[in-house]
Amino acid sequence: MKLLRYRDGNIVKPGILDNTGKIRDVSLVIKDWTGATISDEIINRIKKNNINKFPVVNPNISLAPCVGDVGKMICIGLNYSDHAAETGMKVPNEPIIFMKATSAICGPNDDIIIPKNSKKSDWEVELGVIIGKKVNYISESESEKYIAGYCIVNDLSEREF
Repeated sequence: MKLLRYRDGNIVKPGILDNTGKIRDVSLVIKDWTGATISDEIINRIKKNNINKFPVVNPNISLAPCVGDVGKMICIGLNYSDHAAETGMKVPNEPIIFMKATSAICGPNDDIIIPKNSKKSDWEVELGVIIGKKVNYISESESEKYIAGYCIVNDLSEREF
């Protein structure tokens, strides 16, 4: 099941993409897809319904960020050897971990603001992993139990600043 959020005027609503490519409104089951509400319980509740009974959304809407109220966005830098070579840096021995402001999260077709005096704005496509349960200190083998889903992240950075 593909979860998404869309804008109905100035209101963001939760939706799902059905198997024909139509967006369906699931706001009668859940108020919004957020870090606090994405859970196996809610997803299973939606799966138990006939998806075709959820209202079809006007196809001329704009998509919002796929998850709202994100607690934190943790990123891994130079995780591809090609990217490290492109930047003129060595592939690190350990992951470079950093955070981005959650205020930088936007929808797939939203305008972005390039920093004033930008000289080296750069972008790359990343795989986003959405964690759906609170977790601390787990083993790699346990990690899949905590993944709610995946998304595409268009990561934009100013390389000169």
